[in-house]
Amino acid sequence: MLNGLLDMPWWGYVVVALVFTHITIAAVTIFLHRHQAHRALELHPIVSHFFRFWLWLSTGMVTKEWTAVHRKHHARCETEEDPHSPQIFGLRKLLLEGAELYRKESANPETLEKYGRGTPDDWLERHVYTGRSKLGIGVMLATNLVLFGPIGLTIWAVQMLWIPIFAAGIVNGIGHFWGYRNYESPDASTNISPWGIIIGGEELHNNHHAFPSSAKLSSKPWEFDIGWLYIRTFEILGLAKVKKVAPEPVINLAKHAVDMETVKAILVNRLHVLSHYAKDVVVPVLREEAHKADEGCRSLLKRAKTTLVRGDAVMREADKTQLQAAMSRSQTLATVYEYKTRLQDLWQRTHTSQDSLLHALQEWCKQAEETRIKVLQDFARSLRGYTLPLQHPAAA
Repeated sequence: MLNGLLDMPWWGYVVVALVFTHITIAAVTIFLHRHQAHRALELHPIVSHFFRFWLWLSTGMVTKEWTAVHRKHHARCETEEDPHSPQIFGLRKLLLEGAELYRKESANPETLEKYGRGTPDDWLERHVYTGRSKLGIGVMLATNLVLFGPIGLTIWAVQMLWIPIFAAGIVNGIGHFWGYRNYESPDASTNISPWGIIIGGEELHNNHHAFPSSAKLSSKPWEFDIGWLYIRTFEILGLAKVKKVAPEPVINLAKHAVDMETVKAILVNRLHVLSHYAKDVVVPVLREEAHKADEGCRSLLKRAKTTLVRGDAVMREADKTQLQAAMSRSQTLATVYEYKTRLQDLWQRTHTSQDSLLHALQEWCKQAEETRIKVLQDFARSLRGYTLPLQHPAAA
């Protein structure tokens, strides 16, 4: 009995700890994040309640609190009101005290009222889960001790630390500080890794901030989102229904006129458009200008590459100074950057009529094609081909 009801070799306990923590990660990313916070999918009541019950046991988290804090993070991202931005609090604060920042915000009644609507409000939620977080993790501890003996305490400790370290610390911290960006989302979000396995797909954080309501977090062929694998499995079994995924651009090469459909397609796919602009225009121009430049200018252009590609949302004063210096040495680079900002301005005109947007896009394409910059001319021609699929998904 000293070893508990289940007597296993040492590696068996390691496997149990990893499986338990992975179930918790799956519950956070599928139930709390994609289902509750963003309504990207529907879950069968059995699956939904299993995840809710498991999170009560393994983390003590309350659905309404987590959902409200996360929704506020998106609504106020990288501002003083963001509950956990490393751009505001610093990366060290997020890594070491991310869970404390979450608990502080979850105790704010205004946050819960404004951002916590639509979460479970049944008898179990009111009388068992909410307000009894210590009971849940206590039941988990007792269960581990009965099943595994003293080593169950270690397994329980790993479970208790997993979310504060990996979710509250790494995703909320490093995921807004370091990594690569596929899209110029209006924040500092990054993809920590292209393989979303350890944190259930949450590693692909920039993709998520670009398309928050997408049930799928991977977007490039080389990226893997294990949470999406589970969701698709549930869907095949009739236990889930995907409501939204990120839009995919459709380009009709035979289409040569910029019309209203072009405007709508570009608005839906605006982040894809900017991503293509960086890849197909900015990077080739930088490469060509660096090849022609002297050693000093070449070094300056290379340093400016990250700033140019990652976008204005993560640009600090030092970055702006460096960018201005680079553009002062290259008129071609200054031109492609100007056209990029003008293109962004098109979908930021929230009070502009569609007719005005159509005219502005037609002028942008016309003037871009009149430049002597071949990659910019080619890109302008490709914009003409943007079209809506027969049944295009709603913008996520």
